[in-house]
Amino acid sequence: GHRQEVLAVSWSPRHEYVLATGSADGRVKLWDVRRASGCLSTLDQHNGEKSKASSEAANTAHNGRVNGLCYTNDGLHLLTIGTDDRMRLWNSSTGENTLVNYGKVCNASRKGLKFAISYGCNPDFAFVPYGSTIAVYTIFTGELITMLRGHYSTVNCCVFQPHFQELYSGSKDCNILAWIPAPRDQVPDDNSEQSLPQQHLNPAYEDTWSSSDDEG
Repeated sequence: GHRQEVLAVSWSPRHEYVLATGSADGRVKLWDVRRASGCLSTLDQHNGEKSKASSEAANTAHNGRVNGLCYTNDGLHLLTIGTDDRMRLWNSSTGENTLVNYGKVCNASRKGLKFAISYGCNPDFAFVPYGSTIAVYTIFTGELITMLRGHYSTVNCCVFQPHFQELYSGSKDCNILAWIPAPRDQVPDDNSEQSLPQQHLNPAYEDTWSSSDDEG
């Protein structure tokens, strides 16, 4: 179904027979594996607007190799990453590019890029390997929240553990790091405004090397 090598695959959490594939040909295809000729759709970054002008540019998800893709936990959206330094969010039902702007998402990997999406967070995050760091984006607004720093070499992969709300990352430095959410301070209801912390940083994710106490 693709003209060049396939670099990423992902099952839909919503439909057990739907498989998404990303390729070096710049295309992302959705398949119904129950059928031999099961291509359901080919995602188009231009939402069909440029297909008439250029047949070659039609139905491409990225202007480079697509080497990473991941469904949101509810299966309603698909997140893709390409070597054009872009990340795109798609409506998995309609195939529409939602046009969320994540800015420049540096991606020089020639192989598959294993990134992760949170589950049970509000808002949901995307964790994208970026050199020796991990970039944390809000999925539906495109905001870059923070950069997780702790590895000494290129981060190859990361995976989210929903039961403990933890992120695990693997790197060329031969280390596996666990990242946990920064706990929020308990604020009494009767004095909430006065007790708010002075800093208004988003308590996203930070690394830890010590055990954390259970939060009540």
